[in-house]
Amino acid sequence: MADNGTSKNTLVALVENKPGVLNRVASLFRRRNFNVDSLTVGRTHKDHVSRMTIVVDVKRADARIIAANLKKLINVIDVQNMSEQPHISRDLALIKVRTDDVESRNGVTLICERYPARIVDIGTKVAIIEITAQEDIVEALINELRPIGIVELVRTGVVAMGRGIRILDTDYEPLRFGEAANNGLERYGV
Repeated sequence: MADNGTSKNTLVALVENKPGVLNRVASLFRRRNFNVDSLTVGRTHKDHVSRMTIVVDVKRADARIIAANLKKLINVIDVQNMSEQPHISRDLALIKVRTDDVESRNGVTLICERYPARIVDIGTKVAIIEITAQEDIVEALINELRPIGIVELVRTGVVAMGRGIRILDTDYEPLRFGEAANNGLERYGV
């Protein structure tokens, strides 16, 4: 099942907050030739856990295979396909557009009124618009602003969270110094 009837799936992975984890995930995508539409990584409410939101095109790769491969990686705690459950997803964009005349300023203002967007900076030559919405709504705003003249654009990538009581969290705690060595020896009967 893909997001909003599109061909995209949103995977969310809880990973250990350690150096090299992002590199392992990126290497997996490179080795398996998976194309990523969006990859967002951020901290969670637990210092030792980060959350990756990965949007993939299901026409080019099966999301179940990607999720299974992610689960095999060291430092990956859990993976869920958010597209298989009710969820909220958001993308943030900052869009700098040309506003060097009255017509373009009025046009930008009118367009922003139709979207969950706002002008956060305006000067004599350009304005910066901020939008936080579903990816398709962000795309629609960008398409409406193109004729006015987009000068610069930056997007955060999609983040997603299950609706209601659908919670992706973990009881995972990192091993303390010395525990790793002891746990490793116990496997061998020492």
